[in-house]
Amino acid sequence: MHKIQLNPVGVMSQLSQLEVNLLSESTDSDLHKLFRNCCLAVLYSGAEIDNSENIFTPHHDFAVNLISRERGVKVELVNPPAHAFVDGELIIGVHEHIFSVLRDLLHLGAKYSAQSLRVTPDSDYITHSVFDMLRHAQTLKNTAELNMVVCWGGHSIGTVEYQYTKEVGYQLGLRKLNICTGCGPGAMKGPMKGATIGHAKQRYKNGRYLGLTEPGIIAAEPPNAIVNELVIMPDIEKRLEAFIRLSHAVVIFPGGAGTAEELLYLIGIMLDDKNKEQVLPIILTGPEQSKAYFESIDHFIGEALGAEAQKLYEIVVGDAAKVAQIIKQKNSLVRDYRKQTGDSYDFNWSLKIAAEFQSPFIPNHSNMAELNLHFDQPKTELAAALRQVFSGIVAGNVKSEGVALIKEHGPFQLKGEPKLMKMMDELLESFVEQQRMKLPGSKYVPCYQITK
Repeated sequence: MHKIQLNPVGVMSQLSQLEVNLLSESTDSDLHKLFRNCCLAVLYSGAEIDNSENIFTPHHDFAVNLISRERGVKVELVNPPAHAFVDGELIIGVHEHIFSVLRDLLHLGAKYSAQSLRVTPDSDYITHSVFDMLRHAQTLKNTAELNMVVCWGGHSIGTVEYQYTKEVGYQLGLRKLNICTGCGPGAMKGPMKGATIGHAKQRYKNGRYLGLTEPGIIAAEPPNAIVNELVIMPDIEKRLEAFIRLSHAVVIFPGGAGTAEELLYLIGIMLDDKNKEQVLPIILTGPEQSKAYFESIDHFIGEALGAEAQKLYEIVVGDAAKVAQIIKQKNSLVRDYRKQTGDSYDFNWSLKIAAEFQSPFIPNHSNMAELNLHFDQPKTELAAALRQVFSGIVAGNVKSEGVALIKEHGPFQLKGEPKLMKMMDELLESFVEQQRMKLPGSKYVPCYQITK
């Protein structure tokens, strides 16, 4: 049996005795099991994996123990994967990520019980919890640089598209812009990798490669090796809110269901009349080979949500430098808007997010079947429902609970207005044909059925 003890780092290096006791008491709970699984996923940092079973099955003898000390808590790893070590020493970045998991899952899990705080979990409370988790993780730097670019895109992309994401990241890095992604492989890794070179050339010392994930996805998409700040939000909705409240610009690369979910979430919020004055550059971009992909996405959004939704973003194909130039040029507009409204440079408080985008959506068969997929409703509500469809498909594709549900009960059943269902079927079929649902080499079995 191989054991290793890790000294605490970061904000977890100093804990009160009460906090240590709370952490120790949680070791038999479901939360601790989740902690164990997330630690195992972090130990796989850099692995090209999108199936959590490939991580968990070979390591049934892996365990994590918390060892109380007067000045804090140590983490003991039992039978950790060998590839996380170099000459017997745990890779430093992995060591840091282990304590990020500890911080976000165990420490803040107890803190954010609405019952313990005696508050109603309304919109303001949810936004407060997102803010406080980011603040506790020391993600809000208060530098006034306004240079955090959120990059979304698929984990399953081809070589040409991946190289393009690196080139965009490089151009952003040359302009001293930082990167925030979902922290996994593919389009989440490429921009970070490119930006490291751009930052190095400019001798930019404050390079940030922020990865935002959530417990259900981290095992299917372990953090890539470039991530130097890892934050695990409690659920997908808080993760998405954290992305857009942190962002000063959003770049969207080709992707599958997860990328469609992110785009629809963002568009649905920006369509809200309360957000008409918001300044947030949104660019959809990829290499020339991805032109058809963006045409199909743009067509779907235009047909489902209208021309007003299409005006919210710009499509740039095959020109990485132009993407970075647009963002840099619009940076002053973002700064002016934040200054005029008195809003924070690091966290966009003035952005209004409706309840349907904040409330956690549980992707099970009954919830998926009951989604309101009809045109006869406000555009923001339709965008929210469409976002939930793609969220469910992501769960059925890669999240362990969703995969288990599909195995037990068969595919999710989706039904709604015939024209809308036909459009959705065509879009999803194009994702399957372009191998955007699973990593190359993996046969994709749909986790959904559309009733027309």
